[in-house]
Amino acid sequence: MQKEVKEKSRYAVVASVQLPSVSDVEFEASLNELRELAKTLGYEVVRTFVQKRSGFDMTAYLGLGKRQEIRDFVNHESEEIDTKPNDWDIDTLLVDHEISPSQARNLELEVGCEVMDRTMVILEIFHRNARSRAARAQVEIARLGYMAPRLREAAKLAGPQGRQRSGEGGRGAGESHTELDRRKIRDRIAELQQEIIAMDVERNTQRARRQERQGLAVVALVGYTNAGKSTLMRALTGSEVLVANKLFATLDTTVRALHPESVPRVLVSDTVGFIKNLPHGLVASFKSTLDEALDASLLLHVIDASDPGFERQLEVTNEVLEEIGANIVPRIRVFNKIDHVGDATAQAEREATLRAKYPDCVVMSARRPDDVAKLHQTIVAFFQQDLIEAELFLPWTAQQLRGEIYASCQVLEERSDTEGAFFRIRGEPGSIKSLREQVSEM
Repeated sequence: MQKEVKEKSRYAVVASVQLPSVSDVEFEASLNELRELAKTLGYEVVRTFVQKRSGFDMTAYLGLGKRQEIRDFVNHESEEIDTKPNDWDIDTLLVDHEISPSQARNLELEVGCEVMDRTMVILEIFHRNARSRAARAQVEIARLGYMAPRLREAAKLAGPQGRQRSGEGGRGAGESHTELDRRKIRDRIAELQQEIIAMDVERNTQRARRQERQGLAVVALVGYTNAGKSTLMRALTGSEVLVANKLFATLDTTVRALHPESVPRVLVSDTVGFIKNLPHGLVASFKSTLDEALDASLLLHVIDASDPGFERQLEVTNEVLEEIGANIVPRIRVFNKIDHVGDATAQAEREATLRAKYPDCVVMSARRPDDVAKLHQTIVAFFQQDLIEAELFLPWTAQQLRGEIYASCQVLEERSDTEGAFFRIRGEPGSIKSLREQVSEM
């Protein structure tokens, strides 16, 4: 039997510059998020280096002293090495800002390991997790746009060899390898953009067809990544959707039916999570994954009640939803993870504070069945507010419609006599009208 080979752990260090305009709370929240992103990529972060500066070092992002400190740590010359395993090696330095190609290259040469800035980290995660054609195309465009200026930097470092002519002869005989690569990138981006335009047309057609259907109720989960949306999705639908303690565990929309099913039948969709400082090149990709929110009749804005920076996240979510035109969709704020706040007293205090500021909010934990049941009732109540009650007589000769009555309406009462069955039902006006027309035709 072949032995399973255990994947070697990958170790990383994180570094960030705190500018005067950034508060300690905001700075630490961003660092925590980068560490979570690192975990998603499979890194174990063993140390975080921070530096307060009035601005970034133009040559290598960090100041000279901090670069030397990281170099000593990476090369096992730091006194702190004794606290770490004997076989560990730092693979990567993760930087909590987007830095220029020259800054990244200089920093890499000085500290002695690969450097990934925040943008590159997020791009890599999106690349690994994109599943649909649209998501993959959008992510590839962002990656290619990120690579283009870095090719120029690589060509500078390569010297004359990196500027060899692809043709033979004198002036104008050919292009440099770098110019060829950049032209290929431009052509590929143009090709992908045409594919996306075609996919947008197809998606709009599908949306129009969905909107033509009667009785389709859709609720979409929106909010920051790692706010517990996927856990809540699984709790509401009883489905085995992917739940991982990772940022961007999935980028593609998942749709499942609310469970137990209700009248009308409600579909629940989980959209991609928001994140701080999303790379500019990914904004279009990110917003395209939120299209599901435009199809929804109700949004559940899921917020991490235990996150001290949730108010800024709430504002960003509101801004993005407004930009894509989803701000007109009715919304319920769901403060999740209340069980992560502290003991029972701390939870009660946080809940009271949240309810005072957001009177119509739901405060809960997706891991508490009673809380999930209450949210389920709230969702069903929203979709039942426009339902009407009616009576329907179904003769024994039309009993084949019995299943459709139970499927499309809530049966409040059923009684029968020698002629047939009487139903007192609650349902959408269109569904009840359709049932009556079918009975009359029989």
